[in-house]
Amino acid sequence: MDHSYSEYTDEELIMNMREGDNKLVDVIMDKYKDMVRMKARSMYILGAEPEDLIQEGMIGLFKAVRDYDTGRDASFATFASLCVSRQMYNALQSAGRQKHMPLNTYVSLYGERDGDSDGSSAVAVDVVSTTDINPEQMIIDKENVEALEKAIEENLSRKEKQVLELSMTGMGYVEIAKVLGIDEKSTDNALQRARSKVKKLIF
Repeated sequence: MDHSYSEYTDEELIMNMREGDNKLVDVIMDKYKDMVRMKARSMYILGAEPEDLIQEGMIGLFKAVRDYDTGRDASFATFASLCVSRQMYNALQSAGRQKHMPLNTYVSLYGERDGDSDGSSAVAVDVVSTTDINPEQMIIDKENVEALEKAIEENLSRKEKQVLELSMTGMGYVEIAKVLGIDEKSTDNALQRARSKVKKLIF
């Protein structure tokens, strides 16, 4: 970020940009590019090339700069995070991607993780390295994961799969609700249903 603008708030940068200082678009985009990269890494588990996700994320960030309303929206950082997540997830859906798990790992879909930024707990995805597992066990794990993926596809509703996927990227139900454009209560209910169904499928 240009040091000459380091003392400005995001809102001040955007107001100055809209008054004609067009170079501030680049200043804001540069300030938040690391956030975009971090979200791209978290969404990689849903199936996409990181560079493609970063490109979509930067588009979402540009839309946030363009559309941010200082009088209506939350802080720009919160608004930008939502726009980036929504752009990436919509791009994944539009591409018709097939969700995949890392098949050389064991993935826990049903653990609890506390301490999300919105105070919720989410379905944890604890990816445990298979370095110390013998080849026969790796094959068994692959078969189990593939079977679980098929069972999830057949037993979960579209909304349940969506909230489960997004929770796997580390989002809490509040952010998931915003990305999907649905209310928080129905999001939380869908996540609880998905979590319950996955536990039954596993056990």
